[in-house]
Amino acid sequence: MSLLRMALLFVRNVFRNRGELTLENLALRQQLAVLHSKKKRPRVRQVDRIFWVWLSRLWSNWRSALIVVQPETVVRWHKQGFKLYWRWKSRPKGLGRPKVEIEIRKLIRRMCRENPSWGAPRVHSELILLGYEVSETTVDKYMIRGRKPPSQTWRTFLDNHLPDTVGIDFFTMPTATFRILFTFIVLRHDRRSVVHFNVTEHPTAEWAAQQMIEAFPDNEVPRFSIRDRDRIYGHVFQTRVMNMGIEEVVCSPRSPWQNPYAERVIGSIKSECLQHVIILNERHLKRILCSYFEYYHHSRTHLSLDRNAPVQREVEHRGRGKVVAIPMVGGLHQHYRRAA
Repeated sequence: MSLLRMALLFVRNVFRNRGELTLENLALRQQLAVLHSKKKRPRVRQVDRIFWVWLSRLWSNWRSALIVVQPETVVRWHKQGFKLYWRWKSRPKGLGRPKVEIEIRKLIRRMCRENPSWGAPRVHSELILLGYEVSETTVDKYMIRGRKPPSQTWRTFLDNHLPDTVGIDFFTMPTATFRILFTFIVLRHDRRSVVHFNVTEHPTAEWAAQQMIEAFPDNEVPRFSIRDRDRIYGHVFQTRVMNMGIEEVVCSPRSPWQNPYAERVIGSIKSECLQHVIILNERHLKRILCSYFEYYHHSRTHLSLDRNAPVQREVEHRGRGKVVAIPMVGGLHQHYRRAA
């Protein structure tokens, strides 16, 4: 820079007002910050654009201090900001149809799951009778689309055939001398009651078939029997059950959930009783199970039985006396009742 030009700049700065000089210094410092960034090529960030748009509105000579970018670039930034501002200013507020309450949406889906044969008019009618103001179009929008024709669920099938269905299954228990005992149970689905059980060390198809006869000595045999694909249910067992007039429902391979009630009662037997004792022999296991099933049928509550026992317990009100505990299953569980 020549000496004459430096002198002219000095004279100009002397006679300029203090406010304009401050703005120029601010502009130059901001550009120095951009140039001193670690990247080889200075990159203008969003905050830098906002700074120059703001400075161009406050200072008329902002172009004289601009070095990093062209003045046209700052003008373009300003136009872009103007568009964004009015886009935000003109955004729609509260337009469109009102949202459907989440309670109604959940209820529509629940009705679809529980009643797969229902269409939108049937669900809409039920909602009207329940006091919900909603259109049939809205009901159709939130319905669950199932396969056609609709098929009942396993839960619906079991509920419809509970009184006529039993579940059978084996479970094993080691003894103190490491012998394996096999326990066979027959469970009625309607009241979750174990109608028969027996223990053996050497189960066979003939032995299992005999247990079915002992479980239903009278003519009151169930219509369906659910079992897994264990080889113990051989030809002799299948023939005996068929002659009794029982139709077998065989579970899919590796699908214990298709015989849920039998699996559940076996889990309860193990977790609430057998895991807390050491079995000595076959006779000892039978005695322990007899004690547990006495508790299971007359005392243990079930959520699926409206929080009552298989042999329904009477509700005892406060006026009948204080609460006393009766030990059961060797003290593993307590039966509570009011003392008269």
